[in-house]
Amino acid sequence: MSFHDAMESVVNGFEIAGVAILVAGSLLALASAAVDVRRDGGRVAYQRARQGIGRAILLGLEVLIIADIVLTITVDRTLESAVTLGLIVLVRTFLSFSLDVELEGILPWRRRAAVTASSTSDEEEPAP
Repeated sequence: MSFHDAMESVVNGFEIAGVAILVAGSLLALASAAVDVRRDGGRVAYQRARQGIGRAILLGLEVLIIADIVLTITVDRTLESAVTLGLIVLVRTFLSFSLDVELEGILPWRRRAAVTASSTSDEEEPAP
């Protein structure tokens, strides 16, 4: 087996892992939501299902980006594949960013300030 063939196998492995994460994570989130409907109600179950599926998509996208990077730097070393990789990474990064904001409800660079502000307000509230 040549280096080229080995790297194609590695890329295929990452692609399979990425798709498996997407499928398994989504199915687990939906199964968990089905249980949550009975226990906590539809609104809570829906929110948890969205968060679980979103996290599965984020992780799956990260693994698929790894596959694209490995493919571009080891197997298909052309300017066209590098440009294609750049576009793919931009689109997937935008999707990841959008999903992260959707799941967390806050921009990543404001997260620390929000956590600090909420912990400060918790300390200032008088005990009941």
